[in-house]
Amino acid sequence: MSVHILGIRHHGPGSARNVKAFLEELQPDIVLIEGPPEADALLQWAGHEELQPPVAILAYQPDSPQKACFYPFAVFSPEWQAMLYAKNQRIHARFMDLPLAHVFGMENEAAAKRAAQGQKENAPEHPGPSEGIPPSELNSSSTGIPLPENARSLRNSSTEEFTAAELEMEFLPPSPQDPVAHLAHAAGYDDGERWWEHMFEYRLGQEQVFEAMHDAMQALREELPRRYDHKEALREAWMRKCIRQAEKEMFQRIAVICGAWHAPALQTMPKQKDDNELLKGLPKTKVECTWIPWTYSRLSYESGYGAGIPSPGWYEHIWEHPADDGTRWMALVAKLFREQQQDTSVAHVMEAVRLANALAALRHYPRPGLEELNEATLSVLCNGESILMQLIRDELIVRNRIGKVPVEVPTPPLQSDITRQQKKLRLPQTADYKDYILDLRKDTDLERSIFLHRLQLLEIYWGKRYEVSGKGTFKEQWRLQWDPAFSIDIIEKGSWGNTVAEAATSFVTSAANNTGTLQQVCKMLESAIPAELPAVVEVLIHRISNLAAASGDVLQLMEVIPSLVNISRYGNVRKTDAALVSSITESMISRICISLPAACTAVADDAALPLLDLFFVMNDAINLVQHNALTTSWHETLTVISGNPQSAPMIAGYATRLLFDSKIMTGETLVKAFSVAMSVANPPSLAAAWLEGFLKGSGTLLLLDEELWSMVHNWVSQLENDIFIQVLPLLRRTFSNFTAPERKKLGDKVKHGGNGTSIKAATTADIDHERGARGIPVVMQLLGFKDAKLLPDGA
Repeated sequence: MSVHILGIRHHGPGSARNVKAFLEELQPDIVLIEGPPEADALLQWAGHEELQPPVAILAYQPDSPQKACFYPFAVFSPEWQAMLYAKNQRIHARFMDLPLAHVFGMENEAAAKRAAQGQKENAPEHPGPSEGIPPSELNSSSTGIPLPENARSLRNSSTEEFTAAELEMEFLPPSPQDPVAHLAHAAGYDDGERWWEHMFEYRLGQEQVFEAMHDAMQALREELPRRYDHKEALREAWMRKCIRQAEKEMFQRIAVICGAWHAPALQTMPKQKDDNELLKGLPKTKVECTWIPWTYSRLSYESGYGAGIPSPGWYEHIWEHPADDGTRWMALVAKLFREQQQDTSVAHVMEAVRLANALAALRHYPRPGLEELNEATLSVLCNGESILMQLIRDELIVRNRIGKVPVEVPTPPLQSDITRQQKKLRLPQTADYKDYILDLRKDTDLERSIFLHRLQLLEIYWGKRYEVSGKGTFKEQWRLQWDPAFSIDIIEKGSWGNTVAEAATSFVTSAANNTGTLQQVCKMLESAIPAELPAVVEVLIHRISNLAAASGDVLQLMEVIPSLVNISRYGNVRKTDAALVSSITESMISRICISLPAACTAVADDAALPLLDLFFVMNDAINLVQHNALTTSWHETLTVISGNPQSAPMIAGYATRLLFDSKIMTGETLVKAFSVAMSVANPPSLAAAWLEGFLKGSGTLLLLDEELWSMVHNWVSQLENDIFIQVLPLLRRTFSNFTAPERKKLGDKVKHGGNGTSIKAATTADIDHERGARGIPVVMQLLGFKDAKLLPDGA
């Protein structure tokens, strides 16, 4: 009976190659792999043709799905190769890390204690990523420490205070920096990652590599100070327990695949009694596991994954082509550049390969690594311009790649329904973003739109919607990009229903009943209409009606009117009954028209500015409704506000402007209102505020209407110096909102005395009448006249 401890680096192609070769030579009876024992049932899927890495084991607590972690695998992960070997050889394989049932149980127990002590439940018991753990520790992947992906960092949202990755931080090696950095420094390297790659991942001859790795880790464990001993000891005690169990079951050749840091602790066995005593009485909770697709971008350091690697795409390349001297890699770079219309010749490729190999020789490397290849690419193929290196990084070094999982893999019902609909609607999960323009007049596109809107109602933001200019309301543009963290959100929302429609209905209904803000409920309704959930729409409309009836805040009602009007319009496009919303909208507009004049009195200038925006969107919404009675009522309200001396001047001015735009107040009536507001009898500050409201958004009025221009010009001219200085900031704010051409033309009018005559004369004098006459026949033909002589006399 023999036990063979294979210390590895997670996601290392060299380690994966060594493990594969060692297992093929040893031919063990059982393979023990560092990982959650709850996922043992998932090992049967290894080798399935539709389970294609990168994939990950998702482990979560069913009654609290936000407590979850991921165990990612790539094709070049040693654990993945061990699984494939066991499956192909039909031998036993088991995971042997500390069960997550105990991990989650310990955290639940700690959270309960903190809650009993009156502390915040989300306060971490130990340092988190932003609380003092050095980056070198977080990324200490060279030691082989399995840091599962942190669900919190993936989802960019708060979860329960515990994830497995945080517990793993408690298991970090006891060095203030990456322990392997000590070995790298001793070998003359300034980067532990680069030393590890050249020592273990790139080299082809790996005799006695596991023995050497064991000796190195043993020395580091003895020399470096220790931290977090208890929880690290729990993990290693459980691993030893699994090894003893395999021995007890009379397996003759036992292969153990674990992080290199743990190898010395598993090689020398303490007394079984000591380990049993250490593991005694651990709390426990229920845990479930499944396979999910993963992406290379989530396998990299930048995702926050503690055991991440800097270059998944490059690692896959050297896994598939271990003896590549750079030729194959440079060919891929050249192909990428040519696809981007960049001139790249064979000579460029050859020179870049020669330079990369020369750099490797100068650095005493047997062959070039990624660093040498990048330097050669930058010098030869990019001509020293680094901008194209970002393209290489995205497309080759990291790569936008996503794995696949068989549909037969057991998943929660909601996840199964989403997968089924994705397949039916031909919306595949992609690591890179993909754009879709959906024509809602087509059945398939309409179903896609409904599906994506329902996912958004469930707060699963797989798709992001963009406005489509010039394509009408029957077009939608979506950008889809799958994030493995959506699996957590899907599991969380699975408690609301087994299908997307059922879960969205229950989730939104509950949220609406617990929301006391009218604006939020209106936004929910705006999202629910395109999702085509009649039951949800009915609940939301009833909720809006109740909230609107109870609301005495006219400004809050104005905020939601545009949303309700858009819903009515969208309802028509979606073939839904817009009358469900129209009655509420009409009632709310009537209430606004009654209450708004009083709300516009005694308003300070700083409060008047945001109120003008509400007037603008309210006016647009009423014009969009095209309801004569409502339009008339709105114009009457604006007239009252405009003529009320108690109205805030800025609001009164803007109300007058809206009446002018609607051609309700024109001619002498407009001039009279303007004269009263700009009278010298009024305080200059009030007149300036009224003018700011009237001219909001456009100065064209002053350019076209000479009478209004003269009134403004005379009013400014009559201001005394000290008063002019007081109103100057208001005037400057007013004119700063005009476009540059408007400001230029207004300046020209002031320069030429204000009547514009000189400008017109100068413009007329510059006209070339003879040249203009030569174009008349062409213009006549465009207008349908065959002969310019047919024009009436004097034309």
